Amino acid sequence: MRTSIVLSAFAGLVFLTGGPVIQVTLEDNSPRLFSPGVISGAADDMSPAFSPDGRMVFFTRSNASSSTIMMSWLRNGHWSTPAIAPFSGEWRDLEASMAPDGSYLVFASNRPATGNGKPLDGHYSGRTVDAGGGNLWKVERQGTTWGTPTRLPDSINQGTSVFSPSISANGSLYFMKPDSAGRFHILRSQYQAGTFLAPTPVAVGDSTTDEVDPAVAPDESFIVYSSSHPSQKDPKRLFIALAGSNGWDRPQDLGDEVNETGGNIEARLSPNHLNLYFSTNTVPPTTFPRSRDYAQRELAEMTVWANGRENIWFASLAPWLNTR
Repeated sequence: MRTSIVLSAFAGLVFLTGGPVIQVTLEDNSPRLFSPGVISGAADDMSPAFSPDGRMVFFTRSNASSSTIMMSWLRNGHWSTPAIAPFSGEWRDLEASMAPDGSYLVFASNRPATGNGKPLDGHYSGRTVDAGGGNLWKVERQGTTWGTPTRLPDSINQGTSVFSPSISANGSLYFMKPDSAGRFHILRSQYQAGTFLAPTPVAVGDSTTDEVDPAVAPDESFIVYSSSHPSQKDPKRLFIALAGSNGWDRPQDLGDEVNETGGNIEARLSPNHLNLYFSTNTVPPTTFPRSRDYAQRELAEMTVWANGRENIWFASLAPWLNTR
């Protein structure tokens, strides 16, 4: 069940809300809404990428026709009004991923590979999506600002439907691209001697599933992702797989407390890698009869975020990581 309870109502030092300063212990693991009305708002808001100190975040804000990477800063315990990231705004940019040391970002964009020409079309789910394609681009931090994006090599950008990067501490890259049937799967490209090796499949799911939006721990000790399967009751559910002695252990469903029926996508990790951020379009349920004051609060939330669009939520991964 989703809730937007004020976090200061809880005490303790376990649960990270998005920065290194505001930490609380939750009474249960029901996901909480991230920065309602500032970052989680009336549009589709997804895929937060935090700086290592937790004081800066990049995220995707979009609707059915456009997508932009936004940035915000944590100041005095509150996130600032988001602004367009210096490297975004011209093309359909999305899904920024921060290198664990904070020195660069990788993101997806429909910008043409050469910097000139038409935006990339996407080819997935059995259809062509006009201007809905993506390649992965890298942008380096330059002091207090960011440089000019450069396209990653063709060993990564095979085709025009490459999305959802996640970066390990050694520079290896996880991402997703569709197979010949249009189903997305997760790949990994080892970074070695200054170059990316040929991508290899990440052994989670099977040929009948879509595996999307990987979020890998910097040491590659676990990965969280979304999956769909014909046997699932929900369109996209979050799973976690722990690294074992012979590859990935059997993936574990994060359960109904975290997964909502509307679909759960765009997994990301907090700066301390112990908490999960993800997006869903679920809104809080209403119990009838209700008071007029309660109805008034609901109406206020609808104008800010509770309108059926994607919003960013977060929950602890401790129940799964503590088993390691």
